Amino acid sequence: MEKTAEKAAGISLVKNVCVTGMGIALFVVLTLCVQVPVFENYYLCLGYVAMAVYLYSVGIASGTILGTAGVVIYCVLISGLRGMPGWAAGNAVIGIIVGNYFKMAKGRKLNAAQWIISVIVIVAAVAAGILGIKSLVEHILYAQPFMVRAAKNIYAFTADSFVLAASLPICCMLDGKIRGILGVNDIS
Repeated sequence: MEKTAEKAAGISLVKNVCVTGMGIALFVVLTLCVQVPVFENYYLCLGYVAMAVYLYSVGIASGTILGTAGVVIYCVLISGLRGMPGWAAGNAVIGIIVGNYFKMAKGRKLNAAQWIISVIVIVAAVAAGILGIKSLVEHILYAQPFMVRAAKNIYAFTADSFVLAASLPICCMLDGKIRGILGVNDIS
């Protein structure tokens, strides 16, 4: 009997790793291949759509790992390690905050007030991750004043807040389908 339980747990772990790996690949592909310019040299990071969907439908751990590992791979492919530590730390914070909010809010029918609260939480999470943590990491690494780093991250904050907030209806629409296709039941 013990071996059956261990085997089932092992299969669950393997499935979790595979599902999360697919999400990381999706994050990287969406970020690299679908670039929508919005500011001088900044594009909408559509990988955040994958992160939001995973946070909503698969779970906090998978969604946060997806966002963190996805941005690390993206940064390494595009510019080496430049900027990667700040992005990784910022995405981890965003994943934890947004994932916990989605866990709490999921299953409720979202009325107008709940949509507004959701957008406020998402924007606050991106502010904490990008304007706060990412700027702090870059301040420490590059020895530039914190406010200079935060000012340079305003474009990223604005664009990434928009993408994550716009992903909420997609999350709600796809939740049942994704959970059915992947066969997940809050695996993280």
